[in-house]
Amino acid sequence: MADKSYHQEEAIHNVLLMREVLSELPKYVSTYFRAIEYSKAPRTRLGYARDLKTFYEFLIATNPTLKGKLPRDISIDIIDHIGADDIEEYMDYLRVYTKDGRQYTNNERALKRKLTALRVFLAYLYKNGQIHANPALLVDMPKIQDKAIVRMEANEVAQFLDNVEYGNKLSEHQMAYHEKNKKRDLALLTLMLGTGIRVSECVGLDIQDVDFDYDRIKVVRKGGYESYVYFGKEARNALCDYLEERKDILAQEGHENALFLSSQRKRISVRSVENMVKKYASITTPTKKITPHKLRSTYGTSLYQQTSDIYLVADVLGHKDVNTTKKHYADIEDWQRMKAKDAVQLREYWENSTSTD
Repeated sequence: MADKSYHQEEAIHNVLLMREVLSELPKYVSTYFRAIEYSKAPRTRLGYARDLKTFYEFLIATNPTLKGKLPRDISIDIIDHIGADDIEEYMDYLRVYTKDGRQYTNNERALKRKLTALRVFLAYLYKNGQIHANPALLVDMPKIQDKAIVRMEANEVAQFLDNVEYGNKLSEHQMAYHEKNKKRDLALLTLMLGTGIRVSECVGLDIQDVDFDYDRIKVVRKGGYESYVYFGKEARNALCDYLEERKDILAQEGHENALFLSSQRKRISVRSVENMVKKYASITTPTKKITPHKLRSTYGTSLYQQTSDIYLVADVLGHKDVNTTKKHYADIEDWQRMKAKDAVQLREYWENSTSTD
């Protein structure tokens, strides 16, 4: 049996976690998840399952008639009697609530995700005649305020990579790890900054996914489809240097094909890359919160500024809908408009005009 890829392993892991959640919920909920198995990715289904569990826990916590019951005990009749006011109360509850002695909060983005999960679930029940209405449709979606896009400027990118390569401003303790991992760190971060790939796509890369004949990598995008992404000369050089070092590293069993390895000789994790970016960004741009996704934003904006082609940016970043790209890089449209301010000359001015006394 062929070895499973990183993304296959992640999908299996998410399915198993989802089954654990569903074991605590009513059978009709499991039926719904079987219905969306092929239209939603495992990670999305896991998120939906957790959000629905939270909703069932809310019903028990706030409805005296359900006191002492478990989520799996809640019948479809109870769901059928839920109204829009109950869901509005649920949304208010989610802002701040306590569970098992721990306080939880949700911002507008998290509230929108949870309401979406509930809407889709109730829509399925309504479509299949199990409930008489979908009251979630009567509840307005939380409004998410646009935030300024955080990214690095060109000079900050250069300084960031210099810090990765030379260990500038790192502590003595950090330098010990830096000497050991600098080729890996430089290759990984140069690749992310030079292609805009997601952190999950990066950690999922295998050695055989790198094609130096065409200077490209094969990545598994959101939704599970494969795509080729091309990299430039700087990323090529950094990858070549790292792969020379990688040849001499004996990976642990099951991680032999992984491109980027951790200090434990296992496939590097998303959390490790997040910590790596945080370490170098904190000494490069201490006033900006730079994450792996901000490296993606940096690349996307730079590519648009160089090409003025939003459709190319969408394609390279793996966005199926160009509106997603426009939404995330809205201020680059303003940059384009600013560029046009002197494109049309209304009147001719002479710098050396003759003045009269």
